[in-house]
Amino acid sequence: MGILLPKNRCNIGYQTGVSLVMTTTVTQQPPIVIAHRGASGYRPEHTLAAYKLAIEMGANFIEPDLVSTKDGILIARHENEMSQTTDVVNHPEFAHRRTTKIIDGEVKNGWFTEDFTLGEIKTLRAKERIPQIRPQNAVYDGKFDIPTFQEIIDLVKGKTIGIYPETKHPSYFQSIGLPLEEPLLEVLHGNGYRGDKAPIFIQSFEVNNLKQLSQKTDLPLVQLLNDTGKPYDVNFSYQDLATVAGLRDIAEYALAIGVNKNLVVPRDRNNKLLSPTSLINDAHGVNLLVHAWTFRNEDFFLPLDFQGNPQGEYELFFGLGIDGVFSDFPDIGLRTIEV
Repeated sequence: MGILLPKNRCNIGYQTGVSLVMTTTVTQQPPIVIAHRGASGYRPEHTLAAYKLAIEMGANFIEPDLVSTKDGILIARHENEMSQTTDVVNHPEFAHRRTTKIIDGEVKNGWFTEDFTLGEIKTLRAKERIPQIRPQNAVYDGKFDIPTFQEIIDLVKGKTIGIYPETKHPSYFQSIGLPLEEPLLEVLHGNGYRGDKAPIFIQSFEVNNLKQLSQKTDLPLVQLLNDTGKPYDVNFSYQDLATVAGLRDIAEYALAIGVNKNLVVPRDRNNKLLSPTSLINDAHGVNLLVHAWTFRNEDFFLPLDFQGNPQGEYELFFGLGIDGVFSDFPDIGLRTIEV
């Protein structure tokens, strides 16, 4: 499955709670559904079980967040601090490994992947990260181990599905002598992922590592944009990157942007949707695809406009011409596309 460059599509209007906005979209057809950390609404995130379920559901891509072990092996965890997603706290043999670090300017206390060999990490078991919201997933606590990036690639071999890895905290890992980029490319190239049509996107919230990757590979790259703050490795904000000038700069090294969906349709302080911004059109104007995150079923995450109706949120974004969505519940996104 190759990566398609955008094609023009007709004008589409969509009624938000505020106004009807007309937009000329430039998009893949149909939009892709990216299983966010696997089918993480149904299984603990970043487990082979979550990825396998997403594949069975028909997701177009599965998304592993990548961090490094002490011995330089890439594994799938949302963060390098493991106490929220593994049972490391229940392992007395690792109690002395608990420590405090500064990761991207934030103080973190716990157990960190870079202090463990792969063999040690394989003795841990995954657990649900948000059991208060997803108690149905907590029943799987302790059943699954922590997968390597290679194991995830092995899972998709022979299947029509792409992978969408994210390099987590690349500047930090570079600073401790465990850079993510070289092992990432080594694994990908060694498994036949080459060229700009390969079924892969490589994403990062940082800027410079993507620019460096663009000099080393022609695999598709994605600049992630949050609705607040800034990339750790530069002195300008995500809002600056979301301007026409910023998007033009991104287009020099990336094929797509992966955006907090609030940059596409903002919310007011009461959690109600406002009118859509021009971001999709602006990005398409410089030949960037737009993938939005994160779509979830629970009312805790939904705007007031779609409480109890997660499918309606997908319909809104698909109507606005989004090229892809990151979803914890990929079956809902796929079902919406089919309607």
